[in-house]
Parts: sequence; C-alpha cells; structure tokens
Amino acid sequence: MGRISARSSAARHEARTAWLLAAPAILLTFFFIVLPVLAVITLGFSDFELGYSGFQFVGAENYRELFGDRTFRQSLSNTFVYAAIVAPVSIFLALGLAMLIEAEGIGRSFFRTAYFLPVASLLVAMATVWQYLFHPSIGPINAMLALVGIQGPNWLGASGTVLYSLAIIGIWQTVGFNLVLFLAGLTAIPRDLYSAAEVDGARSAWDRFRLVTWPMLGPTTLFVTTISVINAVKVFETVKTLTEGGPNKASEVLLFTIYQEGFVYLRVGYASAMTVVFLAILIVLMIVQYRIQDRQVHYT
Repeated sequence: MGRISARSSAARHEARTAWLLAAPAILLTFFFIVLPVLAVITLGFSDFELGYSGFQFVGAENYRELFGDRTFRQSLSNTFVYAAIVAPVSIFLALGLAMLIEAEGIGRSFFRTAYFLPVASLLVAMATVWQYLFHPSIGPINAMLALVGIQGPNWLGASGTVLYSLAIIGIWQTVGFNLVLFLAGLTAIPRDLYSAAEVDGARSAWDRFRLVTWPMLGPTTLFVTTISVINAVKVFETVKTLTEGGPNKASEVLLFTIYQEGFVYLRVGYASAMTVVFLAILIVLMIVQYRIQDRQVHYT
C-alpha cells in the first residue's frame, strides 16, 4: 500500500509540474488567440463602430449584408484567383530550383541566399522597385517587350492585368521561402534510396524523381503547400502599397476589404463578420488540403 501511495503521489506531483510548465503557453494562447477570436465572433453579430460609445446586437444582419455586398464578392473572387496562381506556381518553381541547386555542388550557398533575399526584404520598400519595373512607359518590362514588337500593357493600372501583376510579385516573394524548405527536404533523403532505385531499374532522372524524390518529399510538400496557400490568401501589403484595390476594385482582396471596413469606414462589426468568413475559408481550405494530401504522404 505504501508503494502504491508513493506512486500515486509521484504521479500527482508530475501532473502538477506539467501543468505549471504548460501554464505560460496556455495563458498566452488563451489571451492572444482564443479571446481575440471570441471577440471577433461576438462583434460580428453587432453594429459596433469605432468612435461610438455603445452598440447593439443585430443577429445575422451583418452576414446577410455581407453576401449581398458586391465589393465583398469581388474581393473574395480576386483572392481565390490570386491564390490559385501564386500557390501552385511558387511551389513547383521552388521545387525545380531546389533540385537544380541540390544537384549543383558549386555555389549552392550563394543561390540559396540569393533566392531567399525576397523573403528577408521589406515588401513595402521593394514596392518602389516593382512600380518602376511595371511602369507602362519607362519600365524595363515593357521596354523588353517593345524590342520584340509587343506593346506592353499598363500592368498595375489596367483592370485586366493588375491582379496578374500582383501575382508575379507574390510568386517572387514566396519562391525563396519554399525553396529553402524543399532544400531541407531534399537533404534529408537518404542517398541509398537512389542507389537501390537504380539497381531496380530506375535509370532516368525522371524515374528517380517519381519513385524516390517525390514520395520522400511528401511531408515537406504538405507543409509547403499549407504555408503557401495561407500566405496567398492573406495577401495585403502589395495591394495596399501599389494599387489600393484599384482600378475599379480589380485588385481588391479580402484582407484589404476587411481593412477598409474596419479602419477606414470604422464599421468594426461588419469587418468582424468578414473576418469570421475569412477564418472559416482558411479552415475549410486546410481541412480539404490535409484530407487530400495527407493520404499521399510517406512519413519516415
């Protein structure tokens, strides 16, 4: 009995110690994640506006207005188009570059650093460079197109090209981060697997990629895809800095619309309802992505 009591006392002491060690993280999570989310959900059912002392709960009125709002539907569509371009292109481009760098022993550190520079750069500061590159009259891009007889468009000033121009900037910004992750994943693949695959008849580079590299990169690809989709859906800085959602709302994305409603028009309740929809979209995207990709991942 004494031995059982001692074990029980030790288990309780260990449990108390575990809770004590976990308490700071639990409190931080509660105050900085759980409480703000609950506050946003609550405000989404109110007519709260900054500068007014009180507010009333209006039920689902904000959500009814939301789905009838043409600006919201436009920003939602623009966000999906932007993410559908930036996420897959940045993933496959980063994978291709990572394989080229991994295969080339000379200058590996240089190329890794060079491609990672956009991630470390301040996008707001780099916006000046991109404005110059995309300038319709003095920009180098249109100048190069003119050399082959093509008249370049007004990249950031025309409704038909502005979203694709922002997507190019998004790809430029994202590729470097994905590249570093893929390089880490490639480094972790045992070299013996390639030798074994060659013995089994995988002679070509495509066969080695299909049978060894791609399956072994499963966990890395899942993580890179998740991060890329989240970052693409969260686009804001380039829109705010370069286009302000124009022209004619052709580049207005979801986070920019939330910013406008909450901090320009001061309609915090309405902006909170938009934020809830935005979070719901992110959760659904992540669930669908994990359901599809996690089955194909080979964990080692």
